Amino acid sequence: MSAAGSEWDFTSISSDRAPVSIDTTVAHPARMYDYYLGGKDNFAADRAAAEAAMAAAPGMELTARANRAFLGRAVRFLAESGIKQIIDIGTGIPTAGNTHQVAQEIDPEIRVVYIDNDPMVLIHARALMETQSQGSTTVIQADLREPEAILAHPQVTSLIDFSRPVALNLVAILHFIKDEENPGEIMKTLKAALPKGSHLVISHCTLDFTAPEIGAALREIYNKATAPLIPRTHAEVLEFFDGFELVEPGLVLPPLWHPDHIVTQQEAENSHFYAGVGVLR
Repeated sequence: MSAAGSEWDFTSISSDRAPVSIDTTVAHPARMYDYYLGGKDNFAADRAAAEAAMAAAPGMELTARANRAFLGRAVRFLAESGIKQIIDIGTGIPTAGNTHQVAQEIDPEIRVVYIDNDPMVLIHARALMETQSQGSTTVIQADLREPEAILAHPQVTSLIDFSRPVALNLVAILHFIKDEENPGEIMKTLKAALPKGSHLVISHCTLDFTAPEIGAALREIYNKATAPLIPRTHAEVLEFFDGFELVEPGLVLPPLWHPDHIVTQQEAENSHFYAGVGVLR
């Protein structure tokens, strides 16, 4: 811990094992998300920001849970569709029902690469990986804003065979990429590496159903965190699937994508996300 008491030094799980640091005084979306889900891998700044967001937009925790549940159903769909390789970008702090756990319960041979730029995520992911075989699951430190570096990373190229179908998971991550950071070009680069038969899984925050004052409050809260919140419309999120055929029921509220129970009105009203899965034909 630094002399100021605000940074913790850790070792990255990336192949170079470079030192990284965590600033505990600034809220981070991944740790806020962990708090929404009832996790304990967060700091006071994260909890304060998350509490402010839940006060501004009651039901934020339900939104997070609905998004997490969508991830589980989507991964099961991937595994049952015969996908053998998954790249999960913006994985977040590990919790119950992680991508590799859901996928490999169905097919132990599925390979999973986790990618995140938050040092705390890497630390927890490393601890999780140490409890199981390292051959089919790995985690690296990289940033979605640098897709070429992700695709060329030696741990990615050693585990993922881009001549065979791959699933690319971008769950609750693209809304932290600003328009000026060219999310469309980022997506083009990543999608260009995927062969036919590949799948694309996206969930993305929206304010299409949110009062303007609530949206403004959420933006202000996240603007003070390490990444701003960039909600997008249905049409804007749909553009990320260009070139892919959407699986029914298309781009919908997370609880409505292949629901495994009767969706209540409260669930629907608190789902400030769009979610969908596409296939490259």
